[in-house]
Amino acid sequence: MTQKHSPFLLRPSDQQAVKEVHFVHQHNPNGVRHKRNLTDPLGLEDMGVHLVRVTQGHDSSEHHFHEEDEEFIYVISGHAQAHIGDEVYDVGPGDFMAFPKKSPAHYIHNPHAEDFVYLVGGTRAPIDICNYPRKGLRQFRVHGVREYTETTNMKKVTYPKPKEENS
Repeated sequence: MTQKHSPFLLRPSDQQAVKEVHFVHQHNPNGVRHKRNLTDPLGLEDMGVHLVRVTQGHDSSEHHFHEEDEEFIYVISGHAQAHIGDEVYDVGPGDFMAFPKKSPAHYIHNPHAEDFVYLVGGTRAPIDICNYPRKGLRQFRVHGVREYTETTNMKKVTYPKPKEENS
């Protein structure tokens, strides 16, 4: 059988050809990951999947949760600590984590010498709100544009009390 090319198939050699991007999280300078985007080359728009490496001493991101996007993580190799809510879990190859909308805040820390490698994926809602509770930040993504504010600046919307009409 010959190895045929398909616009819907990314073989391991194709994955290695995808440029690995060094990414530093915008709200956590220790949130350093090396990632390869596996879905953009295949044309997916509503879902993103990345092959990610986190080196010793680094975090995957800032402790966060999404209001509209959902995420999953499947561990390929290495060991790390998954911080989920206020709990810490040791995770390793074969472990699977899923974070539905409004799930507890989470991130991964790699304290080990071996790289922590995982597949991360999730939805790409046109509009999402990402909360960073330990930093007191709320980030908005609206059709690809990202902006954030400190949650102490947030104000509840209030409406004036309706006036009763005289009959």
